[in-house]
Amino acid sequence: MDKNTIMGLLLMGAVIMGFMWLNQPDPDASGPMPKTETTENQNRAIEAGNITSTADSLTVDDLGRLAREVAAYGMADSVAPLMRIKNNSVNLVSDGATVSGTVNVAPGKTVELSQLVGTEASKLPPVVLDSALRAVKSTLLNLVQFKGFARYMNGNADTVRLENKYLKLDLSTRGAMISRVELKDYKSFRGGNVLIADGKNNEYSFILTSSNREFDTREFYFTPTQVNDSTVLMSLDLGNGASLALRYTLPADSYIARLDIEQQGMDNVIPSSTATMDFIWRQTMLRQEEGRMFEERNSAVYYKYAGGDSKYLSETSNDQEEIDERLKWIGFKNQFFTMAFIANQTFNRADLKSEVLPRSNEYYIKQLEAVSTVDYSASNARPASFDILMAPNLYPMLSAIDSDLYPDEDLELTHLVPLGWPLFRWINTWIVIPVFTLLGSWFSNYGIIILLLTIFIKLLIFPFTYKSYMSQARMRLLAPEVKAINDKYPGQENAMVRQQKTMALYSQAGANPMSGCLPMLLQMPVLIAMFAFFPSCIELRGEHFLWAKDLSAPDAIISWTGNIPFVTEYFGNHISLFCLLMTATNIIYTRITMASQPGGNAMPGMKAMQYMFPFMFLIFFNNYAAGLSYYYFMSLLITIIQTYVFRHVVSEDKMRAQMAENAKKPRKKSGFMARLEEAQRQQQAMLREQQKRKGRK
Repeated sequence: MDKNTIMGLLLMGAVIMGFMWLNQPDPDASGPMPKTETTENQNRAIEAGNITSTADSLTVDDLGRLAREVAAYGMADSVAPLMRIKNNSVNLVSDGATVSGTVNVAPGKTVELSQLVGTEASKLPPVVLDSALRAVKSTLLNLVQFKGFARYMNGNADTVRLENKYLKLDLSTRGAMISRVELKDYKSFRGGNVLIADGKNNEYSFILTSSNREFDTREFYFTPTQVNDSTVLMSLDLGNGASLALRYTLPADSYIARLDIEQQGMDNVIPSSTATMDFIWRQTMLRQEEGRMFEERNSAVYYKYAGGDSKYLSETSNDQEEIDERLKWIGFKNQFFTMAFIANQTFNRADLKSEVLPRSNEYYIKQLEAVSTVDYSASNARPASFDILMAPNLYPMLSAIDSDLYPDEDLELTHLVPLGWPLFRWINTWIVIPVFTLLGSWFSNYGIIILLLTIFIKLLIFPFTYKSYMSQARMRLLAPEVKAINDKYPGQENAMVRQQKTMALYSQAGANPMSGCLPMLLQMPVLIAMFAFFPSCIELRGEHFLWAKDLSAPDAIISWTGNIPFVTEYFGNHISLFCLLMTATNIIYTRITMASQPGGNAMPGMKAMQYMFPFMFLIFFNNYAAGLSYYYFMSLLITIIQTYVFRHVVSEDKMRAQMAENAKKPRKKSGFMARLEEAQRQQQAMLREQQKRKGRK
């Protein structure tokens, strides 16, 4: 390709780009589209209504179409038989043949509709004319596209309140949705009552589709009617006997509001072929706790399969799930509070999404979304109903709601309280929570309740603790004899002999090296169950004890600001005192345990590693609830006291004499010892065979 060809191509490209730039559409030429519709839908509406697109005035045909649409879908005027459309843009009346009224062009300023026709339009300032024409054409477009719904597309977003013993609900006339949820018995760390929804962060709607048109309840302004103290009806009168309404009922003593979708004559608006109704719910989850990091880890989208198990999206990262099975409920769960829609029938499917917000956002922690469908019939007077749970994650209360609301179906609402894997959950639900609830009915100070619960659990596992101590004591008394065997049979070639002699010594003395491990293993499920219980225990929320202002949050005694790499992310910007006390007690307990172990001082590397664990726990638990650190602190302290009591009560001389007496008696080998000796014999035979082969070579 020569130079002239290249220059020619460049010139052609420049000409084409210049032509495209000169002929690009003016962004202000077409005016703003209604905020609720896409351009594609509007084009379909324009074609359906044959709306004139001239921009300099209204034509006679425009007025005729406007008169017919206002008469067909407006509301009855005080002067019969006129029909009226009145919204933020226009105030028009029609008898079906003619239309008149005013158009809003600016706050407090209107023009007559007749001024927008023919030569009269040219007398208006261009800016005023343009604004008025946009308003009229937008109104006509909405009438063609939304028909009876169009009269409700403008209005004022007022609120109606429902209130009972536990909740304050504000219902917005825009979308007929619950815009604000206040829990009266719980306080936010910022002050004031906890708000699950604050009027800006929670939005849901129901969408019906008819002939390529979508009727989204979020876009309409409903008329509220206070039926009684516990019920509000939000309705749309669509004309010609058609109506759509959302009825909210809040019982006097409940955390659940009932939502019933009611309708009449909708088969004149929605075709009978429409079998589903879309449900869309979005919430920007409010931050409720001072300890943000732990609140994030315990907040997620939860859902339950119809007739199946409950599941949830990732709590720690962005996640989404497309579910093609029926669901019974969908919930947005915070660490201690939940809002959930429980379908009277089921949700047909769902697309769920969760996004973690940056920590620079001080007021919100996650963006949650649920898009689903429910069965619908235009001829059904009540096509769908929901129970809306807005409640604290309190296990006994959720259990009662579960059994009362749907007695024939396990809703698994208690799974909104994360209590660990099945074994640990079983321990919590059958032992820990009943005892904790019982103690809570007797005492009001939760620091005392945790102490009594700790004592109860230590008594429960006392037999295992005692058995473990006795096993360690026997091994410690046999340590000199084990050392003598090791000295007598040194070297790798005598390893098998040392093992056999040591096992024989244990067998004669009635000691089992594994008997100390089993009791410790049996205690582990209880310790892990408590680890899951305390961070989920809403009873501790806001409860004071000693210096801790809130047992469900870290008890910071030193705090700082700023972001320190790794430190802020994992340790936090504070130091918790109960966590420090737990760490100190853990170091003391480690020292006592190592001193009581046979040959414990002979492995300095292992000794250093065991001392590292308490400091690892310090980093790990610093951001956890003060109640959890307090429990582990008291548990370790009681264990230390038990150890000293055991040493005082158990006589090592008597134990040594008993072991000597056992050595004189013929003992039947345990299954474990027999299997161990058999394994040693087989290993020794293999070694001898290998040595023979080497000798032959």
